[in-house]
Order: sequence, then C-alpha cells, then structure tokens
Amino acid sequence: MNEIQLLYVENVISRKKRVLQQALCFFMQVENLNPDKTIDVIWAGEDGVWHTLPATWHSNLNYDKEYWRAETTVSFAADKSLPGNIEFALRYQTQGNEYWDNNHGLNYSSQADSGIKVVSTQPVLNIGFNTKLHDKQKFVLITAAVNESVQAKTVTVHWSTDNWRHTQQTPCHFKRNYWDETSHSNARNPNQYGTQIWKVLLNIDNAFKLQYTISCEGGDQVFEDNNQGNNFSLSHEPLKVMILNLHCYQEDNQDHKFSQIAKAINELDTDIICLQEVAELWNDGNGDWNSNSANIINERLKHPFHLYTDWSHKGFDKYREGVAILSRYPLLKQDSRYVSNSHSADNIHSRKVVMAQAHVPYLGLINFFSAHLSWWDDGFAEQFKTLGNWAADNQTDDVTGTMLCGDFNITAGTEGYNLVVSAHEYEDQFLAINDHDAFEKIFKVNDPHWQDYLADDYRIDYIFMNKASDLQITSGKVLFTEQDYGRVSDHCGYFMTFEPK
Repeated sequence: MNEIQLLYVENVISRKKRVLQQALCFFMQVENLNPDKTIDVIWAGEDGVWHTLPATWHSNLNYDKEYWRAETTVSFAADKSLPGNIEFALRYQTQGNEYWDNNHGLNYSSQADSGIKVVSTQPVLNIGFNTKLHDKQKFVLITAAVNESVQAKTVTVHWSTDNWRHTQQTPCHFKRNYWDETSHSNARNPNQYGTQIWKVLLNIDNAFKLQYTISCEGGDQVFEDNNQGNNFSLSHEPLKVMILNLHCYQEDNQDHKFSQIAKAINELDTDIICLQEVAELWNDGNGDWNSNSANIINERLKHPFHLYTDWSHKGFDKYREGVAILSRYPLLKQDSRYVSNSHSADNIHSRKVVMAQAHVPYLGLINFFSAHLSWWDDGFAEQFKTLGNWAADNQTDDVTGTMLCGDFNITAGTEGYNLVVSAHEYEDQFLAINDHDAFEKIFKVNDPHWQDYLADDYRIDYIFMNKASDLQITSGKVLFTEQDYGRVSDHCGYFMTFEPK
C-alpha cells in the first residue's frame, strides 16, 4: 500500500523584476487514512541544510485518495544563494504513525532548472492542474507531461462545459522550451528526465465548469490521463444556500446564538439565507428594527448582505413574527404576501411568505421563497397551493431556478409531503443528495410504497426546487448541531450547494 507517493517535482529558475528565483513544486498522491494528518516535504539544496516544507490539500481523487501539493520560491540575494540541485523525501504523519516516500531509502533528486521530473509510471500526466475557476476567468491552460518513450505524435484535450452533453477536442502543442505562461518566466527544458511538455490554452468563455481528459497517440497506441476514471474538473464556486428557523427569541443565551449563526454564514461562505420565525419587538404593532433577529445577524456578518423581511402575525404576545431572505447578491425583485386565508395579526395561522430574485454569477436568475407554513390540519394544503401558484407566476423563461425554502411543518412521508410529491412540480433537494435511491423511488418512479423510505426521516424544513430548474444539488448537510456550531434553535439548520445541470 502506497500511503504517500510522489507524482512529479518541478524545479525552475527564472528572473522576475531583475531578481533571480528558484521555484520548487512537489505533487503527490495520498491515501486518506484519517482527516487529521500532516504532509511534509523534507528537502535540502546544495548547501546541505534540510528544510521542512508543509504540503496542503489540493483535491480529492476519489473517496479514499487525495492529491496534495507543496511549493516554495527562493530568491537570490547577496547573503542567500539559490538551492540549486535538491534532494528530498515525502513524509506523512497521522494518528501517531509515520509513512515515507523516500525513493526506497535513496531520497529523490531534482537538478536545478530541470523543469518537470515525472516519477509516476503514467505515459501521460496532467501537470499543474487546478480545481477552481477564478471570477471572470475565460481561459484555462492545460499542461501534459509525456514520456519520450511513447513517441507521441499528437496530444489532445477532450473537454466539455455542459457535463459532456457536448464535447470538443483541442490539440496540444509541443514545447521545446519549458514556458510558464502564468508567470511569464522562460526556462530551458532539456528533457534530461525523458519528459516532453505539451500545452494548450482553452477558451471556455463564461462557462461555470470545465471537465476534460488528455489523450496521447503514440505509435499504434493511445494513452490517456482521465484522473483515474474521474475526469479532471474545474468550476466556479457553487451556490450555497442555508435555511433555519430562529425560534422567535425563545432561546437561552440568545445573543450568543445570533453570533454563532453569523459565524456559520461567514465561515461557510454562504450566498443565500432563508430564515423563519424572524422576530422583533411588537411595539404596539410598529415593530422595532434594532431588535429584528435577521437584522442583528446581518450586522454581524463580515460584509452585510442584502436583506428583505416581512412579518405575518403576533408571536408569543410580544413579537412581530415573520420570515426573511439574506442575499450576497443584489435583489432584483422582492415581494411578500399572505398565502393563508387569514391576514389577522392575532391569528398564528396567518402566514406570509417573502420572495426575492437574484442574479447569481454563472448560474443566472434564481427565485427564492422563504416560507413558514401551517400544519396540515391548519391550512397547509391551501397555503402550499397558493405559494406554488405565486412561484409559477414568477417562473419566466429567463429564470434558471425556483426554490421554496423553509419550515413547511410537514414531516417527510406524511400527507402534506405527499401533496408535494403528487404535484410533480417540486422535489426535495436534501433527500436528492443524501438518499438518492429513495429520492428516485419517490420523485421519479412513484413507487406505491414510497412512504416506507421515509420512516425514520423527521424533517419539516426543506428546500423544494422546481423540477424544471436548470440547477442540481451537489451537497447537503445538517447544521447547528453539537458537532459544529452548537444548537441555536429548536430546529436544525440545513446547508446545501447547487450548480448548473
């Protein structure tokens, strides 16, 4: 078992702003034995002084393997020479155990300014790849290292920006000199390690995601690097949505819990937050903005969001109780209306929903509804129907997605949930990502025993997304438990991410 394995080392000397620099990069594959681990490169230059260079997580290869990367740049100075030729080994520490890749006790070596040395036995290897696209990035550089023994005739990138519904093939170009387009440094590539460098710059325009593989034709064979069957992928950040019922000022240590909610929003880099049981002091029906719980949370964010809120009824005899939407992106449209028959402030079954529309970069226009509906016996069916009709009226051709978010007061598998399922318009997103088999049976094939799959599911908080939406969920987890930010309400929160289909 190779707990840690070097794939390649890069050693390049360049001159930037009249300063001579030597850049070292080490790329490795690691077995994910435990989340708590330390990866280091132990290396020394020609001066014989050993250094410890921490590696950082790069990306997941699959469920039990990861890529890690370590890099450093040393600048020449009057009192400091460049490392020159280097010697090194890789160290992996976890749970009191230590694993090494030290070239069977001989250590690895890399000569100064030698470019890329591939240690992997793969005939073609993707070099220096990223997993994230930067804002407004329209071009992606692909670099392939090909073993000279392959006698490559062509190297081609097969790629797609729409999840392989359409594909393109773009040839790479052989580089006789090692050329780093991103840093604009020029270094020789003497191929002393038997490696050829092929490159291509792909124009992906305004795509959210790029997926690709690299193939090489040599002799009578075709060699491929497809990331061990996973394909390579770069994307912009997904849309991050949080839902939470705040429990209407009924929590002990309430102020601290508001801070914990703000902390989670900050740390999770959340984009949209849909809140229910948002409360502010009644104040003879005039409300009190300074005590509004959504406003308090918003003011504790690193950068306050766009906030839209409205109230439905009097809660606990002292609050205006309602719902809210916080958005990182400007609200292009906002509205609120009662979905219940009652509009009386003295009736707790008077239920108002707020709606906001935002343009999410690379995903388009999305409509969000923050809802807190009544129980099944107190008007849920009519309220959900009214909400659905309102959402449908706003589902124009330029809207890529509609999400009904919040506390629906219907347990998964009950009659109220069946109403959502049987309407064939909205789908339970948390179920879609966390129990795909049950989701398929309930929302796709209408299994007559669908309730059985939800026997242990006691959720009443959901994101229901219109099935015609051009979005798909990519992750979903429960939030505000003893294991993360602590309990902040009588409800858990939910955090879900979305990207284009």
